Amino acid sequence: MQKVNLLGYTVNDLENLMQELGQRRFKGRQLFNWLYAQRQPDFSEMSDISKSARSVLTEKYCFTGLTAERISRSSDGTEKYLFRLDDGKLIEAVMIPDERKRTVCISSQVGCSLGCLFCATGKIGFGRNLTPGEIVGQLLFLRQRFGDSAFQNIVFMGMGEPLLNYENVLKAISIITSEIGLAVTARKITISTAGVVPKILTLADSDIKVRLAISLHAATDDKRGRLMPIARAYNLERLMDAAKYFALKRKRRITFEYILFEGFNDSAQDIKALSKLIRGIPCKINILAYNPVAGFPFRRPSEKKVNEFGRLLYPRAPAVTVRKSRGIDIDAACGQLAGKYQQ
Repeated sequence: MQKVNLLGYTVNDLENLMQELGQRRFKGRQLFNWLYAQRQPDFSEMSDISKSARSVLTEKYCFTGLTAERISRSSDGTEKYLFRLDDGKLIEAVMIPDERKRTVCISSQVGCSLGCLFCATGKIGFGRNLTPGEIVGQLLFLRQRFGDSAFQNIVFMGMGEPLLNYENVLKAISIITSEIGLAVTARKITISTAGVVPKILTLADSDIKVRLAISLHAATDDKRGRLMPIARAYNLERLMDAAKYFALKRKRRITFEYILFEGFNDSAQDIKALSKLIRGIPCKINILAYNPVAGFPFRRPSEKKVNEFGRLLYPRAPAVTVRKSRGIDIDAACGQLAGKYQQ
């Protein structure tokens, strides 16, 4: 008989399970803590759970995480992890260190259905949604590798559109933020979306107090539509209305991600259009040079051009950060490694 993997089970799930095994519900909380906080997969070592329950758990259940099929390390310290799932499909996660903290970028789907014309994940196409366990499993792998201080910030900016796997992402976040689980505060978690407007509004009205980042990349409907097919379903007016609603409802500014493509969205006219677009929305703008993907038509602008764009934008926007590209030498852009590995 194949054992049931408890990876991805929430506190409530494990409380129900322990009750089914004839135990009191609070034993599910103890089991949850053993699995996620203490990272103990051996039921026989769980001293505060009865021997009879441990015996049944050992016989019928397991707690099996993800293992990395390949790890690539950049000269700048960035690490990229390629995971092969039980069905053979591939996903990625990226660890980005800086002087004070480490940020992990995790996947929410196998591939992506949105087909953004600059993104290697879109080129792969959509495979399926990740389960809550497969989402959390990326983080547990890193905790196992680096310890409890493996990362400080989590960004759903890897493979896939997290708001199109909304329920599983939120279930994973409940495990990640639980004080007896991974114990990461919600303000350290950012969900990045290409602009799924209805789900932005739903997230704003939810009790999940995560941060929001929106992949913008162009300040006119024409240019954004040429980059991102989703822009044809949700134009900039609807997207900005949703962004403003989220920021005001949460009383927290949102982040607009703006990748610069040489000769496409990096002109003075683009700065003027962008500053007008975000007027009245509590926000900050992250500027980043395009991370080249083989076979795509876009070019990476010079560092001087990127810095100049940020300098000219700042007086017109409430906050602007020019982000340094990381992991270029290890194909750290989303989907690059998985795409090459599949080929």
